[in-house]
Amino acid sequence: MAKLRIRKSNHAMNRSLGGDIGINLVLLVMGAFMFLPMLYTVMQSLKPLDELWQYPPRFFVRNPTLGNFSTLLNLMGSSWVPFSRYIFNTAFVSIIGTVGNVFLSSMAAYSISKMKFPGKKMLFKFVVWSLMFHTTVTAITNFWTMSKIGFVDTYLARIVPACATSMGLYLMKQFMDSSVPNSVLESARLDGASEIRVFWQIAMPMVKPAWLTLVVFCFKDLWNAGSSIYIYSEQYKSFNYAIQQIVTGGISRQGAGAASTVIMMLVPILVFVITQSNIIETMSTSGMKD
Repeated sequence: MAKLRIRKSNHAMNRSLGGDIGINLVLLVMGAFMFLPMLYTVMQSLKPLDELWQYPPRFFVRNPTLGNFSTLLNLMGSSWVPFSRYIFNTAFVSIIGTVGNVFLSSMAAYSISKMKFPGKKMLFKFVVWSLMFHTTVTAITNFWTMSKIGFVDTYLARIVPACATSMGLYLMKQFMDSSVPNSVLESARLDGASEIRVFWQIAMPMVKPAWLTLVVFCFKDLWNAGSSIYIYSEQYKSFNYAIQQIVTGGISRQGAGAASTVIMMLVPILVFVITQSNIIETMSTSGMKD
């Protein structure tokens, strides 16, 4: 039988300069296309009312003004509930809910992924099945549960559901299956590390990209949350709800509504930019497998 000849080469395969330029151009075009909605929102917030209602609409502003932001501040000051209370409610619920979601989802995912106990496969199937149900389907059941345990019209009505989400558990479990080697955990246990220490100092750093991604999605949903069927008192309502009430006041408030959209957009974008850099850095170094 003839033997196959294998050619050995010391030269590495590299993309050509034209290929690199082409890839960068494609990424630049896609990035600019994705940036357009944010730029348009900023342009809208700087337009006076006559330009906001101009037809056909123009993308860029001709006579930029900060009057929309000053109008928004004046409307905030005229509210009978201080606007600082709305901002505190949103920030408090967003931070506590996000932290609780990351911790509970991570601990539950670690137990299902790395521990042995009866019924864990069926338990995870229930978690996956729950992803098929929209919140509208379970709204009546959830409201009945909240009213029975006394969470209605309290911060807990928004924080507790945010701390336990099926998507968060599913994301963390799948990532722990693929990125946390069992051999490393067993070595730590043999060295005398407790299960809590194994989880916190070994498993959690390995799945940093997953829980940073979870932080982005959870914080974004809580920050942008509007009215809630569980909250009746004005002092517990969110900043987004107060902004919506201002915008619905008439045509003269559309400029303030455009300014409020920019304000609501800034904080999630800042969180995304910070966590995105960490996700990219961690993914480039977390390649440990069994």
